[in-house]
Amino acid sequence: MPLDRLVLIIVCVVIAAGATIWLGVFVSAAVTLPVPALFVLLPVALIVWVVWRVIAERLSNREDDHYDKIEK
Repeated sequence: MPLDRLVLIIVCVVIAAGATIWLGVFVSAAVTLPVPALFVLLPVALIVWVVWRVIAERLSNREDDHYDKIEK
């Protein structure tokens, strides 16, 4: 396995762990403070929606699939 791919995997795992902890803190704050829970969950919902759209666009983009078939 090339070194750059290993580093990319490690970076992705660290970012995912940090995002999980951050999301857990937001959810626990929303449960603890019921009145401003909407204000806490709105940024989380927005980030989840943006990530969902980016992944959906990447999977459905036919133009990017063209470059996957080119031999290197």
